[in-house]
Amino acid sequence: MQQSDRAGLLFALTGFVLLSVGDVIVKGISDEWTPTALGAFRYCLGAAVLSALLLAKEGTAPFLNVPKPGVQALRGLGVGVATLTFFGSVWLMPLADAVAITFTQPMITAILASVFLGEKLRPSTVVATVVAFIGVLIVLRPNFAEIGWAALLPVVCAFGMATLMTANRAARGAGSALAAQVYVAIGASVVLVIGAAIGDASGVQGAEWYWPEWHVLARTAVVAFTATTAHWLIFKGTQRAGAATVAPMTYVQILVAASLAWIFFGEAPDAIAMGGASLIIGAGLWLWYLGRKRDILAEH
Repeated sequence: MQQSDRAGLLFALTGFVLLSVGDVIVKGISDEWTPTALGAFRYCLGAAVLSALLLAKEGTAPFLNVPKPGVQALRGLGVGVATLTFFGSVWLMPLADAVAITFTQPMITAILASVFLGEKLRPSTVVATVVAFIGVLIVLRPNFAEIGWAALLPVVCAFGMATLMTANRAARGAGSALAAQVYVAIGASVVLVIGAAIGDASGVQGAEWYWPEWHVLARTAVVAFTATTAHWLIFKGTQRAGAATVAPMTYVQILVAASLAWIFFGEAPDAIAMGGASLIIGAGLWLWYLGRKRDILAEH
């Protein structure tokens, strides 16, 4: 393995671990704030910091001439929906279960890309999708019995992230990487602020808006920082080693999330749920392996 590949894998690994750390912090805030308020504050804070960085680096041009604005809005919508539903899911069900279900995203992305972008849907993708959703049903089994339809929140999160990934393909080459992050953060902020306002007006318990204690805001700021840093590290890792090389590192999130949830929240892994998670992970790794094999054959 080349030195650049090792460095890339280390960058990506660190990024995915940081994402799990942020997930644990979010779960720890569950009794102290609402998911709508937390999501809105987290992304508004991130959008403000990233916008300042973009302004300092590229001036006002990226803000005055947004490339493919409709696609950028769709990216923000996907992230906003994914954030809200993921925050809700980790507060209602075991963290490892919620994270595992969100890893159906690559399969959903392939289906959306086939429908909306005309990309070829391979039989292997269909098989992997079926296997992954069998895994989802297994993971959902105990959660559905306990919390009802709310157990489907991580599935909605996976669809939100798949919407982002599909829109990312449509927005390819439109602006710098930093500008792309800013557009997503601003779009997600708008979606989440509207969601928070609707939740507060609805009178539904658990969706109201209020300002929490200062330490909750501080922890939310840490979540924003770790998530932004994680995405930067993953991006750098992809640049150094290539997307196909670092892709399997994403599944470290499940292992880290399960371990931290066990340590901090006493969520001992459920053997049956872990079996379902294994199906989801196996389907994703199989798709990665086939894609990697096709790339190698294409190079020769």
